[in-house]
Amino acid sequence: MTEKKETVKKTATPKAAAEKKAAPKRSTAKKVVFEINAESVGFRAGDVYQALATAGKALSVAEIAKAAKIAEEEALLGMGWLFKEGKIKAEENKITLA
Repeated sequence: MTEKKETVKKTATPKAAAEKKAAPKRSTAKKVVFEINAESVGFRAGDVYQALATAGKALSVAEIAKAAKIAEEEALLGMGWLFKEGKIKAEENKITLA
């Protein structure tokens, strides 16, 4: 006699599927690590200045960071340097050359 075994395929219940979807997502944000000293901040200031000069118009912090290919934190450091030197000014949440 040959017996056939039935295979049972288990599927997730709607409740289990909903719990699985509601699981918290892990952050994919990159941690920005850079050295803070006069030289590196000065280089970031140069990056910010060049991005603004190339654009020829006022840019937001995010736009400056993207154009200069640096992190927003680095852009803010460079902007601080340039504000102190009187090289840039802020107008309605946009930064432009002074």
